[in-house]
Amino acid sequence: MYTPPAFVVDDKSEIHAMMRACRIATFITATEEGPVATPLPMLIDADEGDNGTLYAHLARPNPQWQIPVIGDGLAVFMGPDAYVTPTWYAAKAEHGKVVPTWNYTAVEAKGPVEFFDDPARLLDIVKRLTELHEGETANPWSVADAPPAFIGAQLRGIVGIRMPISRLTGKRKLSQNRSEADRTGVRTGLLESRRPSDRAIAGMIPGPSSSS
Repeated sequence: MYTPPAFVVDDKSEIHAMMRACRIATFITATEEGPVATPLPMLIDADEGDNGTLYAHLARPNPQWQIPVIGDGLAVFMGPDAYVTPTWYAAKAEHGKVVPTWNYTAVEAKGPVEFFDDPARLLDIVKRLTELHEGETANPWSVADAPPAFIGAQLRGIVGIRMPISRLTGKRKLSQNRSEADRTGVRTGLLESRRPSDRAIAGMIPGPSSSS
């Protein structure tokens, strides 16, 4: 991911928080047959390894785990995004030398990929993913709520993924390279949008006290 200095996020805890905020990531592997990608909910264990370790699971019929991986795997976590029209820039009225762009947040995690089907490890990952996402509901469902034999059958239908992160890249492109007046215009414009993602980006744009 191309990341100019103005948009770099280099604090590991911040990057982990950005990853956790994403409900789903895109898991990508390179193979002799070409790149293979699957959208997946992924769990990050921040305490395992220098940069953390990602866990997830695939449906067993998914061919991605059966094709030998070339090099490292890649997980892409996309946060909110928003189109930015030049009409919001104060600079448009000043000199007109402006063009459209896109603001967004994203994280790339790379590392060696391990696929596994050990039932105990799979059950652990399923429980952890369930607890993570069910914790946000009013009446959380637990894996223990289902019959053990049923869960055992479900586990036979999936394959686990473990990817220790060897490299993390965090990016927040939030008009940091524009003047304060331009950022104010972008923020105001996005706040008027009906799109939740636009309004989320508006709240992230650096204010007057931030450097441009």
